[in-house]
Amino acid sequence: MKSCLICLLFVPAALVFAQNAAADPSAILRRSLDRDRLNNVRAKDYTYTQRAEKRDLDSKGKVKNTESDTFDVIMIGERPYSRKIAHNDKPLSDREAAKAQQEFDKELKKRQDENPDQRRKRLAEEEKRRQESRAFLAEIPDAFQLTLAGTDWVDGHPAWIIDAQPRPGFKGKAKRWELLTKFKGRIWVDQAEYQWVRVEAETIAPVSFGWVLARLDPGAKLTFRQARINAEVWLPVYAVTHLDARLGLIKKLRADVEVTWKDYRKFQTDSRLLPAGESPDQSKP
Repeated sequence: MKSCLICLLFVPAALVFAQNAAADPSAILRRSLDRDRLNNVRAKDYTYTQRAEKRDLDSKGKVKNTESDTFDVIMIGERPYSRKIAHNDKPLSDREAAKAQQEFDKELKKRQDENPDQRRKRLAEEEKRRQESRAFLAEIPDAFQLTLAGTDWVDGHPAWIIDAQPRPGFKGKAKRWELLTKFKGRIWVDQAEYQWVRVEAETIAPVSFGWVLARLDPGAKLTFRQARINAEVWLPVYAVTHLDARLGLIKKLRADVEVTWKDYRKFQTDSRLLPAGESPDQSKP
């Protein structure tokens, strides 16, 4: 009886300890970054529609001009290709459509004509970029002071809310690690899937882009959301960036850039894409 009583006394404490361990923000982010690698692999199986809208703002923050482009993003030769299908939410004119088709045909031929040496070189470059990207993201748990700010419901599912403030004195090893010291943010992580469902970030120091003489001023903001697609992969669905930037030494740029992703379709690996005017050989299975 005493042993049972002792067990009953310690079980709640053990549960609390387990919950606190599971809710460690650094551990949550590390696990979520591991999960995201699978998203990158499975994303190659999907085509989608992408719409990008740019709203130019005046000095008071009012919209003075709006422009948008819509693209059908497909996979050609193991790589995505963005084919323009609309401008300002209107179908392309005959001239614009012909130009888009010409560009598509040219790129398709280029990728189909890729020889083994070119393919090996391209794959090596792509793998190098992936490794650099993974190394950069892996720095996040160490680059920030992470705080579990609470929980929230996102798309009907519970999520942890993690606040991230730059860690004083942090020095990373990844390429361009210093960018991490110039942002603060908040991340929503799905509790069941350990996936980032929402991110809000803001620049707290100038961010330069080197040779193009472009610079983001403090106060530039980013909101990003992703969702579960086909119960197998998490992919982006919405992003908006409030830009407060300088181009060169004088020109000031204020704009909101909004991007949406929709109509995700699983890509059939045995599908063949043909240039305009060609028809598939119906005699082949």
